[in-house]
Amino acid sequence: MTQASLHPMLNVAIKAARAAGSIINRASLDLDILKINSKSPNDFVTEVDQAAEQLIIETLLQAYPEHGILAEESGREHGNKNSEFQWIIDPLDGTTNFIHGFPVYAVSIALAHRNVVQQAVVYDPTRNDLFYATKGRGAYLNDRRLRVSRRTRMSDALIGTGFPFRRGDNFKRYLKMFEAVMQECAGLRRPGAAALDLCYVAAGYYDAFFETGLNPWDVAAGSLIIAEAGGLVGNFTGEADFLHQREIVAGNPRIYGQLVQILAPYTRVITQEALDEDASKSAGKASGADASGEVAKKVAAAPAERKRGPVRIKKTDKSSDDAPI
Repeated sequence: MTQASLHPMLNVAIKAARAAGSIINRASLDLDILKINSKSPNDFVTEVDQAAEQLIIETLLQAYPEHGILAEESGREHGNKNSEFQWIIDPLDGTTNFIHGFPVYAVSIALAHRNVVQQAVVYDPTRNDLFYATKGRGAYLNDRRLRVSRRTRMSDALIGTGFPFRRGDNFKRYLKMFEAVMQECAGLRRPGAAALDLCYVAAGYYDAFFETGLNPWDVAAGSLIIAEAGGLVGNFTGEADFLHQREIVAGNPRIYGQLVQILAPYTRVITQEALDEDASKSAGKASGADASGEVAKKVAAAPAERKRGPVRIKKTDKSSDDAPI
């Protein structure tokens, strides 16, 4: 897709992402003077995150002042909160990598219309790699059309993931998932920037990806890019409600289906039937770990192939719980 043929809204998002990337690249040259604050233990925000986010918001609202904004560092403080159009922004996904000089981080910008993602940009400033997609028009890396991988066996698959990192995260649950997946696949990788991880699925570098606790700004752009590259995105039970449930699986259709079968027992997706049964047993206080075992019995793992639905964004208040960096 040539620059001239890009959707006007996508062009504005690309302009904003590249401008933010310039801020990030300049700051990366002198990390010693960087001001770093902690939002919570192991969860950092820098003045670069904030400056990049402000520049992105100004660029988007200058072009579309009537649109709404959902951004990682400032929530819904900008734009029209009642607009049918909402920009979903992560100005620097991979902040911990950035402050250590580990060159895996990205800018992520998506536009949703009536809660369905229509435009997506993920920009890797260290490599000058631009991943982008418009709904119905395919996904691209720079000028190259993207397609998910064609591998069909888990034993051949390279899988991406993200580790829990905050106090209070369910590390034991994750280690069980890690062990279950690790024994079935060719290898697991954890670079530490979910937006890029999702793009790597779209590009075929990974065959699939899974993580828990991700917020809309981490996955909105990447999920559309995967869908437009022919991949599937869902929660651990194969449903499309991954943003609401704070768990995500993505991959080429064949590996996606197999990975869902492995991860379904670890889901925190609670069906109404399971809630009713657990309430009668424990006065509605079943833990996520206990409930997942009951729910798994009621969940049918996703088939290897299924029809792609629209990537939807549920309006969600900014939350620090389990948010990646």
